[in-house]
Amino acid sequence: MVSGLVVVGVDGSDSGLAAVEEAAREARARAAALKVVHAFVWPAMHVPLGPSPLGPPGGGLRNTALHAVAEAVERARATAPEVEVTHAVVSGEPLTVLEAQSRDAELVVVGSRGMGGFVGLMVGSTAVHLAAHGRCPVLVVRGERRADGPVVVGVDGSPAGEDAVDFAFAEADLRDAPLVALHAWTTWNAPLPAPQGAAVPYANPRGALAAEEERLLSEALAGRRERYPEVAVEHRLVHGATREALIEASRSARLLVVGARGRGGFTGLLLGSVSQALLHHAECPVAVVRGAVGRR
Repeated sequence: MVSGLVVVGVDGSDSGLAAVEEAAREARARAAALKVVHAFVWPAMHVPLGPSPLGPPGGGLRNTALHAVAEAVERARATAPEVEVTHAVVSGEPLTVLEAQSRDAELVVVGSRGMGGFVGLMVGSTAVHLAAHGRCPVLVVRGERRADGPVVVGVDGSPAGEDAVDFAFAEADLRDAPLVALHAWTTWNAPLPAPQGAAVPYANPRGALAAEEERLLSEALAGRRERYPEVAVEHRLVHGATREALIEASRSARLLVVGARGRGGFTGLLLGSVSQALLHHAECPVAVVRGAVGRR
């Protein structure tokens, strides 16, 4: 992630403007430029773009799009005056436009809910699909923005989750925040340690499983403390369902970081059920990091 560019998708909604403010803060923390992008879908729909002869001269779909972008740029500059801000109105539907923009970015930021329809950035459509297809980490601004509280990262020990851990450490460092590395497990999804002997039944004692899961958590974080010595790290081992544990943690977090797919995900799926649940129900902003795309 060396492009030095944060991209934010806007659509004129309040959620989009909240995303602009968060994107401006991210760009400032990273010493990166900020690009405000509006996906202008209407040319493909073959509808009139200019003002109606019966309406005000400043009306029309094109002017509405330009106004939304201008408002977003003004908001970004007010939030972080030192950040270089550029903008673009790009013809196309939001997912295609933002996926293309993500190829040159180190982070894409979107709101959790937009105006709806083709131009909206709705969780369940563009935000979820972008988290699955984006070529860099995607930050979905939702829930409550907190100036304090930890960065929380969901750790599952999978190779695909390593980039989420790296991203979370970097975000905690940028935000001068503590980091909570949360690993949730149950007796159904924990890898069973080897039996102590032939007479030991299939089921291992819960204490042995907990020790194995703590080892998994420690190994998943290995090496990061040396790279980020200023970040205070809490290991949080939770016996329970991953989705519920992370949603609970989001109630006091300033940012929740997860991988797109983790341990137990089905081959071929681009976004796991846990990530999708958090995009819908987390009570703070959520960053989704897709495997090796973050390493470029």
